[in-house]
Amino acid sequence: MKYIKIKRVLDFILTFIFSIPSIIILLFCIIAIKIESKGPAFFKQVRPSYKGRLFIIYKLRTMIVDTNSAEGQPLSDMQRMTKSGNIIRKCSFDELPQLFNIIKGDMSFIGPRPLLPQYLSLYSAEQMRRHDVLPGISGLAQVNGRNAISWDEKFKLDVWYVDHISFSLDCQIFIKTILNIIRREGINQSGDKTIEGFKGNN
Repeated sequence: MKYIKIKRVLDFILTFIFSIPSIIILLFCIIAIKIESKGPAFFKQVRPSYKGRLFIIYKLRTMIVDTNSAEGQPLSDMQRMTKSGNIIRKCSFDELPQLFNIIKGDMSFIGPRPLLPQYLSLYSAEQMRRHDVLPGISGLAQVNGRNAISWDEKFKLDVWYVDHISFSLDCQIFIKTILNIIRREGINQSGDKTIEGFKGNN
């Protein structure tokens, strides 16, 4: 598909445009993270890319490193969230290091979000089609509910995007992403965790 090749060029152009302001924001975020809690400023995790190929995704760390309380009880994601991390997450600044993933060719600006590799064996053949394009920093599911919608709805939107990928659709998703960040919509589910893990289709 011709647009896929053009899309890769557009990713490089946008990365170049956003690189300078992103570096400035990243520096402030890194300082805030290091002042507030011990541990690395960046969070690294293995995720699947195009056709399920595994890569390392980079994000800013928004939680404390410890997973248990002083009493030894497991802490939820929201209990581990730092004050600076909460602000960083709400502004979606934690996604900025993924510009490096775009440069490497692991990701695109727009596409289905890369999920955990252990989900790969749980997908149906139809759901697996979400990996027929590069994953994105934002995607159709992210601008239509993000963590507030069910896994089934999320995957249907991902596959619909794969079938209808176009420059105009990417522009719509990009603009809506900016608006959602400003409005702070769809960041977390209600309760004390960001989203319940995918359990499969049964």
